[in-house]
Amino acid sequence: MDLWAMADRGTRRYWKTFGRRIDLDGKHSWLWAPVLTEAGGTVEDNWLQAEAERVGGWIDDGPEAGLLADIGALAGGGFDPGQLHPDVRDFYERTGLWRMEAWVQWAPVFALGGWFVSRFFGRRVGQLALPIRSLDTARGIDSRVERVAGADGGYRGAAWLRTSRATGEYIYSGFYRVSRLPGSEQPSVHVSFPLPLGNVQVFLRPEVGEGGALRLVSPPGAFGADGAYITVVEGDRCWAARIPIHEEFHVFADGANLLRTDHTLALGRATALRLHYLLLRD
Repeated sequence: MDLWAMADRGTRRYWKTFGRRIDLDGKHSWLWAPVLTEAGGTVEDNWLQAEAERVGGWIDDGPEAGLLADIGALAGGGFDPGQLHPDVRDFYERTGLWRMEAWVQWAPVFALGGWFVSRFFGRRVGQLALPIRSLDTARGIDSRVERVAGADGGYRGAAWLRTSRATGEYIYSGFYRVSRLPGSEQPSVHVSFPLPLGNVQVFLRPEVGEGGALRLVSPPGAFGADGAYITVVEGDRCWAARIPIHEEFHVFADGANLLRTDHTLALGRATALRLHYLLLRD
């Protein structure tokens, strides 16, 4: 246990050294996201109640809870949500009514690294424990959505919590909302993954594809643009760095009118992981 604590401290020190100091109460407020305040804690859903208390609200776990209250909030900059396929819109606004099956394929050169991160970090902290083989998800993935409501009852964001049906272990614990980056006319899908004393955040640019498909892209770019970031939070001090992780989600209805998602994750210019989801409405 002490060795893992030392490794975690070393990782945080690395990002403090190579990141930049940021002001979450000022010019960098766009990088605010939930964190787990315990250095050695397990993420799972243990951050969620604290987030509801922070906004003076409560958790809404109704069966029709969606990742986004209204996908229309993404309108702007040439993106027209009205062009999306109705099932794509329904999935994001009523995610709790959908279940998923998943398949995974790692690029051989990244498979060992993916296994190490999943086995010795993801499963240990209950966050980002990505499957390594399709057999890891053969019995299915359980998914639940819990929305955070503010004191006025308004939507503040939604937690998407996914666990392995075979083992019950957490695979993924993400917080979804719509955010606008500094100087941008296009709102982004803002996904954050709480970690002990920090988080990983991804800002995804929406685009409409053929047949009303939705593409969400986190491309390369400068600090302050769509992409992936990591933060370290210690008391009232915070550091952040942009990281070379790039993702693309393609959510579409196929020829049989089934909703599917192709998810690609790249490190730099190299594709590391591909996932495919079949989405089924209950």
